[in-house]
Amino acid sequence: MLKVRTIATVAALVIGGALAAIVPITSASAAACAAPWQASSVYTGGMTVSHGGRNWLAKWWTQGEAPPGTSGVWTDQGTCGGGTNPPPGTCNHPNWVAGQWYTTGSIVRYTNGLYYIAEHDNPGYDPTISTWYWDPYTCSGQPPVTTPPPGGGNGFVVSESQFNQMFPSRNSFYTYSGLVAALSAYPAFARTGSDTVRRQEAAAFLANVSHETGGLVHIVEQNTANYPHYCDASQPYGCPAGQAAYYGRGPVQLSWNFNYKAAGDALGLPLLTNPWLVQQDASVAWRTGLWYWNTQSGPGTMTPHNAMVNGAGFGETIRSINGALECNGRNPAQVQSRVNNYQRFVQILGTTPGGNLTC
Repeated sequence: MLKVRTIATVAALVIGGALAAIVPITSASAAACAAPWQASSVYTGGMTVSHGGRNWLAKWWTQGEAPPGTSGVWTDQGTCGGGTNPPPGTCNHPNWVAGQWYTTGSIVRYTNGLYYIAEHDNPGYDPTISTWYWDPYTCSGQPPVTTPPPGGGNGFVVSESQFNQMFPSRNSFYTYSGLVAALSAYPAFARTGSDTVRRQEAAAFLANVSHETGGLVHIVEQNTANYPHYCDASQPYGCPAGQAAYYGRGPVQLSWNFNYKAAGDALGLPLLTNPWLVQQDASVAWRTGLWYWNTQSGPGTMTPHNAMVNGAGFGETIRSINGALECNGRNPAQVQSRVNNYQRFVQILGTTPGGNLTC
């Protein structure tokens, strides 16, 4: 339960590096060259780059692997340089503009070269972050968007079968696909360091999530008597959604108006005015959990992400999430519950827990 009143400064969300545009391919011999591949850029499934006089389509998340690569992430789209524009009337939807009002049904071309259709009216929210307001759209002439295979093929160290093994009684709201979709917001999560460190971080995140939600069973906080207490009216923006609107929701049970404000600002979502999005959209819910994990230190001295990748150990993730109520002997049973989850999950992922398990 996130009941911490101190929030670290939230940096603006950056999805690692420049995004290359997808250039529709009109023929194998007359394709325009996409933006050149760059080692520092992050590419996700469906994005196209040019390298060595050929276009290459990414099947899943990748960074630093030059086409054609060795992992199978790149698909050869043929030679490029002959064409510059798609046929008239094909894929000619306007570019997305941040802050511009879009009505339901609007179709836009995002900076990654893919198209999205507005599922609900919105004031220009980022299509890759807000799956409540936008859905992917397949445009005629657009290269197909490849759905990466589960279990490593998508760059995540937890496969769908392992996820299901961890959460056999989970609520259907907490989908594996929702979690995978949320990973693009924080590409360093479970992709930093050695394979052991990556698996340990994924296990640590999911272990804390399991504790907060009863094994991914609960979407919202169960103690309704607490609901009116999560409004800090001293904040300059107040509690526009209502006194009792900022109760715990999602995988880390995000609570308090200032947490909703900070998470919404980072993710480009109106969570301060519409906190219910966290209980309505699985990808949004997972993003709030990853936002806290990767950017907030809470009552601790480091983010949970930094605790795992820098060797501070699982115990420091507990301190960053709920240390004021659990650490330093305050509630050892709760701490042990989290540790038990973590030890079980690292076993499922085939790695070791490391040291410093408690706080």
